Amino acid sequence: MSKYSNYDVIRNPVITEKATMASENGQVVFDVAIDATKSEIKEAVEALFSVKVKAVNTLVRKGKVKRFRQELGTRKDVKKAIVTLVDGQTIDISAGL
Repeated sequence: MSKYSNYDVIRNPVITEKATMASENGQVVFDVAIDATKSEIKEAVEALFSVKVKAVNTLVRKGKVKRFRQELGTRKDVKKAIVTLVDGQTIDISAGL
């Protein structure tokens, strides 16, 4: 049981050239909550999109150091999940939730 709702775990889909190429292999990429576990991500995707998930791989992209006027600041860290679906299942990201 997750401490988040499914909409809190899955923030938004990642639409990049690399993510589009991964979708041809039955993979979908999402930005997720920074402290969400793989099992929570799997449960959320299965509940929101009515699909079966084969595997979940995650990565944390560290925030860049950026300058704002004279101050140094850091962007937030972002956690991404690459979700592999069972063969024959798809998620149409362009349709929305």
